[in-house]
Amino acid sequence: MLLCVDIGNTNVVYGLWGDGRWMAHWRVRTVRDQMADEYAMLLKALLADGKFDLALINRVVIASVVPPLTPVFMDLMQRYLHTTPLVVGPGVRSGLRIRIDNPAELGADLVADAVAAFHRAQRACIVVDFGTATTFSAISDEGDFLGVAIAPGLGVAAEALSSRTAQLPRVSLMAPASVIGKNTPHSMQAGLVYGYLGLVEGLVGRIRSELGGKAYVIATGGLSSTLAPLTKLIDSIDPWLTLEGLRLISERNLL
Repeated sequence: MLLCVDIGNTNVVYGLWGDGRWMAHWRVRTVRDQMADEYAMLLKALLADGKFDLALINRVVIASVVPPLTPVFMDLMQRYLHTTPLVVGPGVRSGLRIRIDNPAELGADLVADAVAAFHRAQRACIVVDFGTATTFSAISDEGDFLGVAIAPGLGVAAEALSSRTAQLPRVSLMAPASVIGKNTPHSMQAGLVYGYLGLVEGLVGRIRSELGGKAYVIATGGLSSTLAPLTKLIDSIDPWLTLEGLRLISERNLL
């Protein structure tokens, strides 16, 4: 079986692939100072809960945007799974041509997103990844990664609004019934959710125009199910898109 691991700033996401299908997905909180043994115990518990045998995992692929945790997970996989993981980065075959100024700067999660999106669309596409940051990746008809726009994530914006003001509380990130709020929580939700939606639609529209106007748009990330249904510009939602890209990259790097 193949274990795919997406190490993000907010969550670590696991996906277990075997017998030609996704067998399980898990999303846990990223703890930057946690040790390999601690992450191993959590992984063992997740696998045991799903009645999966740790010994059956013979391949691991990792995408990490948290550099201090990359060696932690490499140590975990080598000691507990007895396998050296494939870590997505320079030199790893993705099938994409990276057309940016410094390809080494590109996050491994964005590479995986783009691989999965182009594999699915087979044409120009835009990946909107709603994570700690919201990223907008542009892929051409030829499968070239052309670049990315990066904005603060919705959760980051909400946290900044409540922490930098004396009278505004923390609110859940859900769309209120009306964009004209009648109380403080609803007013904040209207500004955050619908305001953020305007940012998303504006950037998607501009990127789509630069790509020729017909790009396929797919949303992923933890908040994709909250925001994507509120706009007609997003063609599909896949919260596990990064894991699918990691699976494809793993296959492309088999000896």
